[in-house]
Amino acid sequence: QVQLAESGGGLVQAGGSLRLSCATSGSTFSGYLMAWFRQAPGKEREFVAAMMDGVALTAGSVKGRFTISRDNAKNTMCLQMNSLKPEDTAVYYCAAGAYRGTRWTSGSTYDFWGQGTQVTVSS
Repeated sequence: QVQLAESGGGLVQAGGSLRLSCATSGSTFSGYLMAWFRQAPGKEREFVAAMMDGVALTAGSVKGRFTISRDNAKNTMCLQMNSLKPEDTAVYYCAAGAYRGTRWTSGSTYDFWGQGTQVTVSS
C-alpha cells in the first residue's frame, strides 16, 4: 500500500506560480510510476504529467509551463506550475502505480491516489 498526500494548492492570480508537493509513504517510492492529474468542476479527470526512472511526460495543455520532478530519497514528487491560467483551476491529484506497460496518461494505470488539493487561478 502507498499513502499519498498533496499540499501546496491555493488561490493565485493569472500569470502566477504555485508548487504542489506529494508526500508518499508505505512502500518503495522509487519503483512506482508517479503522476499528477486534475479535475475541474463538471469536467473529466485530465492527465497533467508523469515521471518514472528520470523520464517525464507532460500534457500538451501545460507543456512549457508545468514541470514535474521527484526526489526518490525523500519520497516526494512536485509539480512546479508557472504562468498559471484560469483554465488551470481544478483539484489536483497525485497518483502512483506499479507500471505494467499501460499508458501513462490513463487513470486506470494508477493504483493509489491522494485526496487532492484545490488550485484556483483568478483572472
